[in-house]
Order: sequence, then structure tokens, then C-alpha cells
Amino acid sequence: MKFPTTAKPPGVFLMVPYPAQGHVTPMLQLAAAMLRLGFRPVVVLPDFIHRKIAPKIDPNDGICCVSLPDGFDAADHAPPDFLAIEACMESTMPAHFGRLIEKFLEEEEEDGRVIACVVVDLLASWAIEVANQFPGVNVAGFWPAMLSTYRLIAAVPGMISSGIISDNGSPLLQGLVTTAAGQPLVNTEELPWLIGAPAARISRFKFWSRTLDRSRSIRWLLVNSFPDEESHNPKVENQNRHNIHLDLVVFPVGPLSLVGASPTKKMTLWEEDASCLEWLDQQSVGSVVYISFGSWVSPIGEGKIRTLALALEASRRPFLWVLGLSWREGLPAGYLERVSKLGKVVTWAPQMEILQHKAVGCYLTHCGWNSTMEAVQCRKPLLCWPVAGDQFLNCAYIVKEWGIGVRLRGFGERELEEGLSRVMMDDGKMKETMSRMKERVMGKDAISSMRINLTDFIDNLHNLRQG
Repeated sequence: MKFPTTAKPPGVFLMVPYPAQGHVTPMLQLAAAMLRLGFRPVVVLPDFIHRKIAPKIDPNDGICCVSLPDGFDAADHAPPDFLAIEACMESTMPAHFGRLIEKFLEEEEEDGRVIACVVVDLLASWAIEVANQFPGVNVAGFWPAMLSTYRLIAAVPGMISSGIISDNGSPLLQGLVTTAAGQPLVNTEELPWLIGAPAARISRFKFWSRTLDRSRSIRWLLVNSFPDEESHNPKVENQNRHNIHLDLVVFPVGPLSLVGASPTKKMTLWEEDASCLEWLDQQSVGSVVYISFGSWVSPIGEGKIRTLALALEASRRPFLWVLGLSWREGLPAGYLERVSKLGKVVTWAPQMEILQHKAVGCYLTHCGWNSTMEAVQCRKPLLCWPVAGDQFLNCAYIVKEWGIGVRLRGFGERELEEGLSRVMMDDGKMKETMSRMKERVMGKDAISSMRINLTDFIDNLHNLRQG
């Protein structure tokens, strides 16, 4: 893994994302940012992700991807589930990652190319433990979503002590609660780990608790969010220290999609159906409802897929729906043929190009953070149906704090039509709000702050090493 020798070899950033599309993409965007700052980014991926991502990256672009054995059968094309990935991260990958760090340290002795930092997605917290075993190796955390969602996880001990949840994460109170000053209220049944059957919920809570415990050892946290994330514009590193440990320095460095044209632009795990762009060209301005529930979590179940399908058909509005093949069993018999002149259903799509298209009038979304920021960037109002994880808190900000979307209350004809009317026929008020939000998130001041925070982080690394 030798790199070309230079007079002053660039420092190496070893970067470890959690192996899912919504985590790999922002880590690659962060890698592009580090490349532009003069570092050598090396993104560490399990084999099953590396096989899909690495061939799409030109090695001449400067971002290196390396693979670690993951124990999965290469012939199995179905993505592993959460429990399988967790087992892989905890049991299979650590030893291989340790050997990778050793290899880089050996090269450091040979040619002076130092490991500037190991940057670990907090959901891949296993890598924090591995990197901490090597004296002198700096470790930083990466949070690919809102800082507020990390603070929600960091509030777990307080929620237990105050009787909001039990020791295994089960809600003890019903209704809305706040977990940190300045955050919108969240429903106790919508906490990030409450997914699936009781056993799955307990397993996910243990995962988050372990993530929180390991993250307490890190010195820096890079957050894929804008500095003015919350309405009262806090100094995030000084606010709510009972939720974030005292030694942690937080650097909001997002949204990282603003890195712009880069080697990471088309890094998707699935093949995109570009025919939907030609279909959009044939639709009226602002008329199309774009629907996508993300790349990882099964969206809403077969029953709701059927209900939404019928409601979309009854609305008579043109729609573009991203729906994987395995999820189409919920569609009514003959549905695709019946709606072929009204709507288009694709397996995967070039989302940014779609959101930028003038025909798209709104985005029915799961409220994933990357999708939310892309919608803001393209000024498309949101119709929200959160599914899991951080999406419920994201939705609360979208609807209650920022006013750039509406939460859908059901998939029946009446609920869908009411939601669509509110986001697509509001006399331009929501579009004006969205324009202000874009300026707040991606305007000159926000971009300047993002760059300053990245530079400050690099200065922190340099000062620590020099000290």
C-alpha cells in the first residue's frame, strides 16, 4: 500500500464508516474535504461494501479505499441485516483493522508518512477501541447526522435516571418528552432504538449504549451538520455538557454535500435508473410527487405500500416512486400497468438530479439526514413519514422548528391529499421558508463557518502532535 514518495509526504487519514449508504456517502465526502486540505484519505470498508464502491472511484482522484474481510459470502447479493453487520464489526473486522494500522505505522517509520488521524463513524465504534490500542494514534469521531440526534443518544443515562426509559431502553413514560435543552419534544415510542420486536429493540439499545460508552474516549467529534443547526444558534461545544462529555470538542463541518463536484459524487451501492429523468422532462413544472424511503430500512411494510399506492393513484398527481423489487409485493395486482401513464416506479434513482428537476414539486421522505439536506439544497418542500432511528427527531425539526415540511398522518387518500395540498399549494410560503433555510444551511456564512471548523480541527491535530 505504498504511495508515491514526495518531499513532504501528506498525512494519512484512516476513515471508518458504518457500512450503509447513508454513512458511507458522507464519509467519502469528508474524505474529499481532507484530500483538498492536503491529506491522504484512506477509507476502510468491509468487503461487501468495498466490492460495490471501489470500482466507481478513480484511483487517480486521490481517495484510496481498502477492504477488510467481513465473513460474508461474496455470492450472496442480498445486503446483510443489522444483526449480521453488528456481528461482523464486533468479531471479524477488528483484528484485520489492527493489522492495517500496524502496516501504516511501519510505513511511517520508513518514509515519514504519519497517520494524522483515524476518523471513526460512531456507529462503527468498534474501530475506536482498535485505534486506541496504538499509542500516539489520534482518534476522532464522525457523526453523519444532526448533532441533536447525537445528543439524544448521549442523554440515555439521564433518561434512565429520570425514569423515562428502563435499563434496557423500554419506555416507562408515554407521550412527548424533551431530552436536551432547546430540542423539540419527541415521543417516547419514537426513540432511535425502538425498531422491530422487543428482542430487536433491546439488542439495538445495547448497540447504542456501547456506542455511547466508546465515544467517551474521543477528543474530537466532526458533525455533518451546519453550525446554526438549532433555532437558538447555540455554541454547541459549550451547551448541554451534561449530555456531551466535558473533554469533547465538537466541529460542525457540514453539510458535506457542499464539498461539491468530487470523486464521491456518484458513490451509490445500487445501479440508478436514469430513465426517470427523461420521464420528468415530460411533466409539468412543480407537478410531480417524488417518493423515496431511503436505502437501508424496509420502508413501511406491505400493507402501507398497498395503501399508499392506491392513494397515489387516486390523487391523479404524477409521481415518481423509488421502490425496491423486494418491497413491491405490497403493490396491488396490475398496479404498475394501471398507473404507467400517471406515475413511474424505479428500483433506485439519481436523487440529487431528481430533486434539482423543475418538474418535482415535493418530496415524500423518511427524513433521513442526507435526504433532508439534499432537499434543502434543491429547495423542495418535504412531506414526512419517518421510519426509524434519527428520522423522528429530524422530522420534528423539519416540521416544528424549520417549517419546511408537513408530517403525514397516514397513507389513506384523504391523509395523502391533505398533506400534498399543504406542501404543494401553500401560495409559496413554504418555498420562501425553504429558500431562507437554504441560505442558513448553505449560504456564504455557513460555508465560511464549515471551512473554519475544518481548519480548526486540523490545527488541533497539529498542536497536539507538536505538543
